[in-house]
Amino acid sequence: MKQPTAYDNAIDLLDADHKAVKKMFIDYSEMCEDDAPAADKRAVAQRVCNALIVHAQIEEEIFYPQVRKAIGDDVLMDEALKEHAEAKKIIQQIQGMKANDAAMDDAVKQLGKLIDMHVQEEREQIFLKASYAALDLRGMVDPLLKRKSQLTKKSTATPVKESA
Repeated sequence: MKQPTAYDNAIDLLDADHKAVKKMFIDYSEMCEDDAPAADKRAVAQRVCNALIVHAQIEEEIFYPQVRKAIGDDVLMDEALKEHAEAKKIIQQIQGMKANDAAMDDAVKQLGKLIDMHVQEEREQIFLKASYAALDLRGMVDPLLKRKSQLTKKSTATPVKESA
């Protein structure tokens, strides 16, 4: 018997990721206001980075190709991939920083703004078009969850090294 999931469809699952990451960005911002220790802020920044890497990969491997095929809007989907690439560059910068790097807060803030913009565009355009397209959004949940689980295990098994 198939296990029920907490998600109605792929959009519900992906948007839950968006909300979880937004909460982490808010937590990071509050830590900055409270002058939290650099190591604590770096730990949150790393969780944000890991979550975004996994999220982007499941979108790129599973969700985006099916949406692209169903809606036929290459410009929209190419723009989403471009935004993912921009985010990955900032993530790479953050991951290469030491906890006490003065640029860490600005980089996390920049990433947060980019992700907010991307999420808004995704919700208003990609998710909307996908919801009206001939797509099995319910059927995508299991493959998305399975791949997310694989990637999450892999990302938590690899310790992050501080840059010299």
